[in-house]
Amino acid sequence: MEALQNGARGDADDEEDESARAGAEGARVCLAEVRAAAKRISAWIHRTPVLTSHALDAMAGRQLYFKAENLQKTGSFKARGACNAVFREKELNPACGGVVTHSSGNHAQAVAYAAKCAGMGCSVVVPRGTPRVKCDAIQGYGADLVFCNPTPTARQETCATIARETGWSVIHSSDNYDVMAGQGTIALELLEEVPDLDALVVATGGGGMLGGVAMTTRALSPNCQVYAVEPQGKELAESLKAQERLWPEPSTFLNTVADSIRLRAVGPLAFPVICKSVNPHVFTVTDDQMIDGMRITFERLKQVVEAASGAGVYAALNLIGEAQPQAQKIGVVLCGGNVDLDALPWITPSNTY
Repeated sequence: MEALQNGARGDADDEEDESARAGAEGARVCLAEVRAAAKRISAWIHRTPVLTSHALDAMAGRQLYFKAENLQKTGSFKARGACNAVFREKELNPACGGVVTHSSGNHAQAVAYAAKCAGMGCSVVVPRGTPRVKCDAIQGYGADLVFCNPTPTARQETCATIARETGWSVIHSSDNYDVMAGQGTIALELLEEVPDLDALVVATGGGGMLGGVAMTTRALSPNCQVYAVEPQGKELAESLKAQERLWPEPSTFLNTVADSIRLRAVGPLAFPVICKSVNPHVFTVTDDQMIDGMRITFERLKQVVEAASGAGVYAALNLIGEAQPQAQKIGVVLCGGNVDLDALPWITPSNTY
């Protein structure tokens, strides 16, 4: 292993209106906002290393560059977007005493961390049955936990109720322009260190990281193609082809080992950004393929990563040639490392997911 040296803001009542305006206004996140985000969050996040491996290069037949967001504050890239959105909210709405979000994992921890850094209150809505270890981590940053039924609709409705009662602002996990700008700083850093990438693969759930990273990459290195990596059942390619969100509403969760990318639909604010900047060829991976990528990252890079990170690794090793046979320098975002080490997926039977 080698390290290269180195909006939709507002309360819940606004979210539906913001989403409806997204199609008419187009993408409202730009390189200037990403650069501003980098300055805003620099004191609160890590500049994560870019890792390389001769062994993995040999397996891929290409040069691979791994952006190690598993080493980020709170254990995932989510700290970038959460910090930018929370501190931006504090700038624009200093009377707001806190923020609220709904999440069962990385985003929840990130918003709780960002609120603590900003000196703001925080409530996090989590579904009943969320593992105790995740609840403890969220509360460890000082956030209040509110439990709800384990559906996307219940989470959104509970979050909206808290926002109305408290006057606090909602920080959506991906469908938020300030969150997307924060996630775009991943590409800003990566392309400063490896400016001549041919391609970049990004695991995709709600689309915030994909949108922010792709927009930034297109602005800084237009020849670099950004590819989405999705779990089976998401079917992003169909929506990209149609340039229209084809998922049924309300969105549902996919049955996948990668819990951090199990949301089926890309959000309405993120989708126009993605349409403008992402290559329409989408890599779809199975649970077993994600686990293979996860395990080989443990073995070869000596990095603890989640299954969503494994999705990107697998695509870079095995699938990139489908879309770009001549690509030689490939970036991979290791998006998170919050793993239950007592339930590693190559040890735990798959029917437990």
